[in-house]
Amino acid sequence: MKFSTFVLSMALLSTAVAAQAAGGGGGGGSEAGDSTKVDPVVQLANAAITRKDWPAAQTVLKTALDNNAQNADYHNLYAYSLRKGSNPDMKTVFLHYEQALRIDPKHRGAHEYIGEAYLMVDNPAKAREHLAALDKLCFFPCEEYSDLKKAIANYERSHAG
Repeated sequence: MKFSTFVLSMALLSTAVAAQAAGGGGGGGSEAGDSTKVDPVVQLANAAITRKDWPAAQTVLKTALDNNAQNADYHNLYAYSLRKGSNPDMKTVFLHYEQALRIDPKHRGAHEYIGEAYLMVDNPAKAREHLAALDKLCFFPCEEYSDLKKAIANYERSHAG
């Protein structure tokens, strides 16, 4: 990442963390209901994720977690950015997904992503547990349920025989 981009990102993050600490900010993924609040940390992290700039996403989210460790979205996206980066430390990945789910047991994104992480470590049974949780959380099939179901089917297809 260019230094000027990094400085701008950190300035935006500082503003976002200050706003969050003052009571601003919002969800970012656990439930579809509250779309009126936009969390600038989640926006900044998602921009880095969209660019597949995993180190930038990790930096933004780690800084945000240092200031707000009780945000399930930050834990979920931090674990996701670690998992997608090179040589993921799966122990740390699971730690942050589990923390997201402790904070918000109904966090659909965390259920989907931890299920995908379990597939990465060849534990499809645990992935199916999170698929079952999503089945209960989603009154109608939701994107998280559909995506994890597809990932499990692909995993089973590639490991058949």
